[in-house]
Amino acid sequence: MTRKPFAVLAAVAVAAVLTACGGSADPGPSNPSASGNPSASGASVTASGTFTYAISGDPTSLNPINTGDRWGLTFANIVFQPLAKIDATTGELKNDLAESIEPAADGLSVVVKLKPDLKWSDGEPLTAQDVVFTYTVKAVKENGNADLLWIQDKPITAVAVDDLTVRFDLPYYSAAAISNVATETFIIPKHVYGDQTDFSGNELDAYIGSGPYTLKEYKRAEYIALDANPLYSGGKPAIEHVVLRIVSNADTVKAALQTGEIDGSHVVPAQTADLASAPVDVLPYPEGRVAYLGVVIPKVPNEKLRQALFYSLDRSQIAKAAWLVPENYELAYSILPPSNPYATTDLEKYERDVDKAKQLVAESGVPNPTLTLGFMPSDLQQQAEAAVIQAEAAEAGITIELLGTDTYYDEIEKGADSSIDLFIGGYIMGIDPDAYSLLFRSGASANYFSYSNTAVDQLFDDGVAAKTDAERKAAYAELQATVAADAVFYAIADNLKILAINQRIGGVTDAGLASIYTFEDWSKLTEK
Repeated sequence: MTRKPFAVLAAVAVAAVLTACGGSADPGPSNPSASGNPSASGASVTASGTFTYAISGDPTSLNPINTGDRWGLTFANIVFQPLAKIDATTGELKNDLAESIEPAADGLSVVVKLKPDLKWSDGEPLTAQDVVFTYTVKAVKENGNADLLWIQDKPITAVAVDDLTVRFDLPYYSAAAISNVATETFIIPKHVYGDQTDFSGNELDAYIGSGPYTLKEYKRAEYIALDANPLYSGGKPAIEHVVLRIVSNADTVKAALQTGEIDGSHVVPAQTADLASAPVDVLPYPEGRVAYLGVVIPKVPNEKLRQALFYSLDRSQIAKAAWLVPENYELAYSILPPSNPYATTDLEKYERDVDKAKQLVAESGVPNPTLTLGFMPSDLQQQAEAAVIQAEAAEAGITIELLGTDTYYDEIEKGADSSIDLFIGGYIMGIDPDAYSLLFRSGASANYFSYSNTAVDQLFDDGVAAKTDAERKAAYAELQATVAADAVFYAIADNLKILAINQRIGGVTDAGLASIYTFEDWSKLTEK
């Protein structure tokens, strides 16, 4: 997951999940002013009026300005709202706070009109001034998540035309204007945070939002308790309380689903058979995710050794180990998911060739190479991926030492000083290829690879400056081929996410299964 991204969406960056995938860094202290919630403490978790959902770790940040992991973005989506969302797999734009979003013909501005009568959870009106304030603080690079609000060397700026109208001015033409401006920036209230000068931390002093729920209590490593917001623009939620239970062990999650202690969670394919007799529905859905093996370039600077590793691997066997059957995944070859309209397969795919891998090891001049692979031990799929990678690399004479830690992204960010050479990850960046610059542009905030190639940087610039879709496709095709040739990133698959949800919960179709957030609008869930 991390911008740390996890996310980014569609013709726009969702923001990034990234999934960088995982990680549960310390998100800061719990809200000291909040009161307890009996359901959160473990008693009567299936009591009427409460939806209990298991998440695998603490959010990296509860701050919507800089959060980028799956659970931080999920929290932001529940408590705050963006101007709009774009479906990461279809590119469909769905207005949220915005009533309309209109790009100028010259591509140098975007005008957003807000819905009338929007309210913050404290009853104050939500206006264009709040939008301008949010985008202004988010564009500050020191706050940690500004990349997509800059074009080349200048920021996108926002101006309040009137109380309900905001004009975003771009320093240069951008084909990704709506993508980078209109979505996945969660609006925060100026009247609450206007005097705050630093938004680089993991928490805010208060959590006044406009989303369907408000924060009641956060107890790290245990739960996040939320109460319905009666002022939500989509109508007061049907379920009064939501509890995000923090459960890192997958077997514990499965058992809690079977007993009804929790109402919902993501599960892995290997668990679905065991849930067949439980009172749950199992719902697979696409996220437009890329699961991958990444290289920390300063730790493995030898290109021939990186290529040797990639040729030693068989992505089909890695994917089968993690997701069991082809119905659960589609093999990936590029930095873009295979469903992305800009994805190409005209690149080096590194189809398995053990003899070639052995030859490249010899040419690398590295005797008996040993590499450390970081992965998340609480993730059963990453465990499976790591085991296959270790076994296959050994056949080419490359020793892989496994390092399982749920905070391995913190270690990766040390670059040359990291104890990790390789890592298993995944991300959801959406439809517009410009969002992937967060990962692969030199010095970008989610460039975990410490990768730098001026040709790739220029191709990102060319792609976003292109005036026709054909020109964009050409630039991004060359970009994908260049990254592949540099052997920094080994794509594995675009896998389905699997939601298991108690049959007492209704409204799932209306809530909408969504990339990263699980539900597009949590307020639409009901109790049967």
